[in-house]
Amino acid sequence: PPTPPPPPPPPPPLNLRRQRQMCIRDRAYVIAHEIGHHVQNLLGVSGEVHRMRQQVGAVEANQLSVRLELQADCLAGVWANRTREGTNIRLESGDIEEALTAASAIGDDRLQRQSSGTVAPDSFTHGSSAQRVRWFRRGFESGNPDACDTFAAESL
Repeated sequence: PPTPPPPPPPPPPLNLRRQRQMCIRDRAYVIAHEIGHHVQNLLGVSGEVHRMRQQVGAVEANQLSVRLELQADCLAGVWANRTREGTNIRLESGDIEEALTAASAIGDDRLQRQSSGTVAPDSFTHGSSAQRVRWFRRGFESGNPDACDTFAAESL
């Protein structure tokens, strides 16, 4: 008789399952952020920023990039807000906190501090951890893309 297949491996330890789950949530945040960039492309914002960056110096170009990235974070928050109603996607308790943790983890200040031990705000292209969290939260709390106008905001 044929030999039976081996038994399935035991489930991973709880901390490994949690780590995999967090990784999935981090990816969901990144995908939502990239969808924000897609919306910017559809609205012509990305093209306009690209054009403007060609006409200014490096520091100003970085500032424009930061505003573009923070707007994508805000639009990701709007998406997260809108998934609560009328979709098959259901955010669970803790999902927004995980998204905020992911946003904070990829702030320019945190990444620079980790890689070189120093922070150079003029070189930021995506915004600080606090800014990324603030704009994602703004989009999530409002649920309104009009709340995501980082280019009109005096303070980021």
